[in-house]
Order: sequence, then structure tokens, then C-alpha cells
Amino acid sequence: MKSPLQHIIKRNGQEVDFEPQKIIVAITKAVDETNEFGLEEINRLTDIVINLTGSSFKPKEIPTVEQISDIIEQVLMAAGHYKTAKAYILYREQHRKERAVRAVIGVEDDLGLSLNQLKVLERRYLLHDEDGKVIETPRQLFSRVAHTLASVETKDKKKWQQQFFEVMANMEFLPAGRTLNNAGTKQNQLANCFVLPIEDSMEAIFDAVKWTALVHQTGGGTGFNFSKLRPNGDTVSKSAGGLATGPVSFMKVFDTATRQVMQGGKKRGANMGILNVDHPDIMEFITCKTEDGDIANFNISVGITDEFMKAVKNDTSFTLKNPRNGQPVQTLRASTLVDQIATLAWRTGDPGMIFLNAINQNNPLIDSYGLINTTNPCGEQPLHPFDACNLGSINLAKFVLPRGDSGKVGSSIDWSRLREVVHIAVRLLDNVIDAGTYPLPQIDETVKANRRIGLGVMGWADMLFELEVAYNSNAGVNLAKKVMKFIQDESWVASEKLAKEKGVFPRWKESSFKKQGRKVRNLAITTIAPTGTISMVADCSSGIEPVFALAYVKNVVDDGGLSYVNKYFSQTLHQLKGTNGEYNHAINQISQTGSCQHIGDLPENMKQVFVSAHDIDWNWHIKMQAAFQAHVDNAVSKTINMPNTASIEDIKAAYLMAWELGCKGVTVYRDGSKDFQVLQTSNHSSAAKKPSKILIQSTMKQKSLKQRTAESLQTHDHKTTVCPECGANATLEEGCVLCHSCGWSACSA
Repeated sequence: MKSPLQHIIKRNGQEVDFEPQKIIVAITKAVDETNEFGLEEINRLTDIVINLTGSSFKPKEIPTVEQISDIIEQVLMAAGHYKTAKAYILYREQHRKERAVRAVIGVEDDLGLSLNQLKVLERRYLLHDEDGKVIETPRQLFSRVAHTLASVETKDKKKWQQQFFEVMANMEFLPAGRTLNNAGTKQNQLANCFVLPIEDSMEAIFDAVKWTALVHQTGGGTGFNFSKLRPNGDTVSKSAGGLATGPVSFMKVFDTATRQVMQGGKKRGANMGILNVDHPDIMEFITCKTEDGDIANFNISVGITDEFMKAVKNDTSFTLKNPRNGQPVQTLRASTLVDQIATLAWRTGDPGMIFLNAINQNNPLIDSYGLINTTNPCGEQPLHPFDACNLGSINLAKFVLPRGDSGKVGSSIDWSRLREVVHIAVRLLDNVIDAGTYPLPQIDETVKANRRIGLGVMGWADMLFELEVAYNSNAGVNLAKKVMKFIQDESWVASEKLAKEKGVFPRWKESSFKKQGRKVRNLAITTIAPTGTISMVADCSSGIEPVFALAYVKNVVDDGGLSYVNKYFSQTLHQLKGTNGEYNHAINQISQTGSCQHIGDLPENMKQVFVSAHDIDWNWHIKMQAAFQAHVDNAVSKTINMPNTASIEDIKAAYLMAWELGCKGVTVYRDGSKDFQVLQTSNHSSAAKKPSKILIQSTMKQKSLKQRTAESLQTHDHKTTVCPECGANATLEEGCVLCHSCGWSACSA
């Protein structure tokens, strides 16, 4: 029906054309909540609203959006559709609250983003002036990044700038945090993480401390392997006299230095500390984070060898050796040591494991530059000294073909568009190497010589929801292999094309690629990195993790909070209403627990698909990690979630399973074991009773080492740790701590 109104005044005072179609949309959204009537009645009510808009205002009077909304509300009530009228009233109130929050955030939305997306962008990535006022829009952010990265092209700059912008603005692909933050700014340090060497001399150690401060100052995280340092109590030198204090004491020096430097002014520095399993101080190392505040800016992992894991599996002995001279220090049963590692992980979440043989199995520079024994802070990038990782992730949720007319969830993947985006993303990340500046000349040289990039994915759980495939199923695992193999294969095709156009990476002649006669632009390409903050910008699930909760309340600005329901779960609920009754009660129940498994009247097939992290047995977490790792050049950052009731034996079994399936590392988190709790729900169970002390003994035989004595680790009450920026609960996922409210991350995001 043609409307007598020509114009309408928006809430910002702007006069725009009146669009009757928007009335249909508004009524339809309310009806979606109640299923009270169908399309015919929607059209009838729309006609009534349009008629009333013509008779309710003077000829030259231009109504406001709110006045039209009042008429819609009155028409629904007059027609006797009280449930739908109530739903519409609630819908208006929800949007009123969101508008109030948008006003507080102060970001112009020029890309049609959600409130949460705008909030994260404002806090993390949009530029601010000296007074803290936002001075760019989301569109301008992506334009800034695209322009900077396309500037290194020698031809077709405008073409590549447009393609870079489109994949970001469409949320199909996003580079990682440092690139979004710094591209085109004075800082211009675009890499997320670095690995620095630690040699066994006081001069070398404090050189590394200085380098660490310089890296963290530019927003990067750092990884170290402390295994070259002589053990606690070992001799220093005849001239110097005295005894060495060991790797852990120097880790505390790095931790103290990190405390003093804010990463790029955004967050505190993140570090990875690794000690190889055969180091004499391994017992001290695995217990170094048991006291609150000790080495707080480090993730720690044990560098594990195949030799050790075989000894664990066969229950045989294993030898600890002094790295200064290679001499044996102690022989002990491997099972005893893994028991201690598992016990500490059960209790605190640290340490993780890094599988050194798996990391070096396909190391293209192993013959020329040696073994890789260190990773970045979250473990997804094994790196040689002074190398860096620049990261970016494809949003898999964007590549499921849309629903058909039947309303059934999309059943296939848009492989053609996925191929296009992979090729664009590889070029974009390769350009990051040349467009950025680096904190140290050694890093600049190494990064440009290797041209290693980290192309990953996010939105995996969302893709499974859209395709109606369960995360914890063989179908889910097999699909993971298929999707990641496609991305890996296409990424190498893209790198080969770039090599023809721009040349191979400088160390190509020293790599295994030369022996294969394979000319490529990059040393390595694919990585599954933590995507916590950029996945919030893209409004998708993190990395390859399952969703933590299907519904929860987020305190965005005030204590009242805003309710968030997983959009795919909500869509499926709406589809059920027509035949299976009302399911509004489900949202309230799920908000209490994060899970839908206890909702008795939901269809079983829906429960199978919509699983959250703690609905999934830990072995399926490992199977999924291994499925992706099989087609990833670098490594995978993921958390293996276990329930609070998990045993130490479960953790040991997880270690063995991850090693046997070819994972390059494993991080286990038992619910409730850390000083922070993952999106804790109101019905979260209390922690299982813990032992009052854990006795860890080491009977070192070498006389030059200090005698180790029994050491008790006192437990303490575990409490929820809040985000240091906004006060919301922190979460643990992808091996890192993340705030889902503001996007703060303990790691480089």
C-alpha cells in the first residue's frame, strides 16, 4: 500500500524518506518471538499502520521514528495480539538500552556493526586523540590498514587495497591485533609475537631482558627457552666463583621487567617460558607458578621429547642432564616426572607441553639453522631466534551457503569464495612483513629472510552450527580435516604464485624447499592462533574452540547488562516454535548454565549440535586439535577443557593422546582450577576438594648442585579474577586469558 507520508525524522534528527517496508520488518521481528500470526496478518496490520500515519499528522508535519513505533504498538494491542505487542515493547526497550550504550561508546557505526563489535573496536583498535576521544570509524580503520598494506605493492595498488578492505569490512578475514592497531601509525610495528634467544652468560641474559622490554614496548609478546642456562647450584666459573641460581630465578627477572612495560600502552606483556624436560631444574620449573603473583606474566610449558614420551608409555627411566656439559645429573622414572607435571596442571592449569620432535618434523631450515625449541606466548608459532609471527584468521562462518526458501540451515560450503579469500589473505600477510617496522635489527633481518606468516581460522564452532554438525563427532573431525586441508593447499598455491611474481624467501636456498625444487614465497603459512579479540570484532566463535556458553548476560556499561544469545541457537529455536511450541523459557535456563543439554523438551538432534565447551569430553577436544594440526604448517593454540571432576590420570591420558595424534603442544584446563573462572555461570559448582599439599621431591645426586628438599605447595581458595580494564570476568580459551566484555587479552591479540 502506498503511504501518504513522504518523509520521517530519525532519532538523530536527520530527515529521510519514509520506507513502509520497515514497518513489515518491525512487526515480523516481534512475531518471530511469539509465532502468534502469519504473513497475511502482518500485511493487514502494516496497511492499518500506514493508514493511521496518514491521518494522525498534519499535512506538513513530519513524524519521528518513535511516533511511528507508538502507532505500531497501538495497532498490535487493538488487534488483540497482546503477546506480540509485549514482544514489540521489549524489543523497543532492548534497542533503547543499546542506543544508550552506543552513545556512551561514541563510535560512528558506518559498517552496520553490533553494539559488542563497536565496543571492542573502540577499546582495542580505533585510533584515539590525546584526550582519549575516538577519531576514526570502523570503515576508516579498515581503510587505514588496507592502504598501509597495499602500499608495498609495486603495481595495482588500488586493486589490492580494495580487496584487502573488502575482506576485512565483510569480516571474512581479519589480521591480528598489532596490524589493526599500528598499521599506518607512527608505531607501525605489525607483528604479534617474537622469539628471543637465551644463552648461558650474564651478558647474554641481560641483553635478552633489554630486547624483551623493547619488544613489549611496541606491543609484541615474547617466547623463550631457558634450557641452555646451567642449573641451580651449578658452578659459575673459577674466576667468578659462586654458584648459579638457575633458570627459574632468571625467569623472575624477565617477569619483573615485563611488569614495568605496557604492551604498546594497551596491555601488559605476555611471555612463554619453556624448559626442556631433561633439564635438572625441571621440578622447580613446573612448580614456579604455584604462588599467587609469581611469574604472572608467563605461560609456561615443558619441552617434551619423543624419548621422554616413549619412556612414559613404557614406564622406563629417563635421564636429566646438565646443559653446560651434557653430563647426567639424575636418572628417574619418566612416569614419576609426568605425574608431577599432570598434578600441577590439574591444580593450576600450568604447565603445558610443547612436543619438540613434532615441531621439528617439518622444519624447512633444520639443516641450516638447527632445531626450533621455542614458541610464542600461546604456543601456536614455533620460531627460530629473532623470528616473528604476523597473524590473521579467516572467519569460517562467512563461507556457509545461505538458507534456501525452506528455511533449512545451509548445507554446503562456499569453496569458491573461500579460495579467493585464502589467496587475498596470504598476500595481505606477506605484505605485513614489508610494511611493518621492527624493534630490533636482528628481528628485521630474520623476519624478512624467512617470510613466515600465520594464516588461521576462527568461527569454526559457528560453521558447525550452520551445517548442523556436532563438534564432538567423527563428522565434525572429518570436516575439520577437509576444511583445513583445503585452506593449507590453497595457501601454498598462493605462495607459489607470489614467488613467481615477487621472488622466493631469501633463505630458500638453505631450506628443504630447494631440495624439493619447490619455489615458494614463505617459509611457513598456516597457524591456528588465538583469535579472542578479533573474533569478537567479527562476531564469531574463537579459533577452533567450541562456544563457551550459548547464552549469558554481559555487563557492557551498567550493572543491568545486556543479554546475549548465540545467534545460530536463537535462529533454530525460532524455527521450532511453529510446530513444537514456545521455547522462550529455554533462554533463561541456558543463561544460568551456558548449556542446553538440561532443557528436557528440546529435540535431541538440536542438543547434539549445540554443544558448549564443557558438554564435550576432553578426548574430542584433542581429536579436533589433531585434525586441524594435520594440515597446519606451524602449530595450534587450543585449550583442552576438562570438568572440575577430572582426575590427574585424565590429564596424563590427554598428554599421551595429544602426543600420539601428532599435536605440537597441549594445554589442559580443569574447570575451577585457576585463579580466574571461565565465564562463570550462576550455577557453577564449587571446586572439588583439593589436597592440602602436594609433595614434590627431587633427589639430585650431583654434588655440585644444591640438595633439593621436599617442597609443599599450599592450596588457596580460588576466586574469579576480573578483567583489569573493565571489571568483567576473564575467560581461558585458546591457551590465553580473554575478557569477553571489552576484548582485553593477556596475550597478544
